Amino acid sequence: MYDKLKKYCSQTVPLLDTELDLIDKYFEKKSLKKKEFLLQDNKVCNFIAFIANGSIRHFHIKDGVEKTCDISFDNTWVTDYQSFTYETAGKMNLQTLEATTVFIISKQNLCRLYKECSKYETFGRLMAEQVAQRATEIAMSLSSEKPEERFQNLIKKQPDLFQRVPQKYIANFLGISPESLSRIRKRVFQQKS
Repeated sequence: MYDKLKKYCSQTVPLLDTELDLIDKYFEKKSLKKKEFLLQDNKVCNFIAFIANGSIRHFHIKDGVEKTCDISFDNTWVTDYQSFTYETAGKMNLQTLEATTVFIISKQNLCRLYKECSKYETFGRLMAEQVAQRATEIAMSLSSEKPEERFQNLIKKQPDLFQRVPQKYIANFLGISPESLSRIRKRVFQQKS
């Protein structure tokens, strides 16, 4: 499993074998069951995690209602950046939607890794840029696209979405009711037939 993380890192930044071996030293493998929390709100997020396989839903609770902000799949990074950066209690929950394997690096170990190999600082910057780009895409989609457009873009990027994620979470992420999602889904798939 560490090989998957090593491959991902070496595709992003050219790393020597000795530099890739630092992954074994600083990252910890964690296997999570379906619906298990990687992070709960009101806790300080002191880690960044790489999803080797599985899926994680990012959500917060407003007025007692869960609001899905994102759903992350294999080969992506998850954290609560605000909590991680400022070392404050977070508002984000990270919960698995299926059995999931992650590789976690603590903030302390990340700083050690950066000192030991400066190439990982470049990798960290690129990783943060990807996360920021994803957040921008979501914000732009929610503000300018109709639900049907958001649905089609989501299916294009993640064709097996409905096999991996309950419909209620997809609807919540799209900002619509499960019933509206059913109608949109039916209409889109009829148009393709």
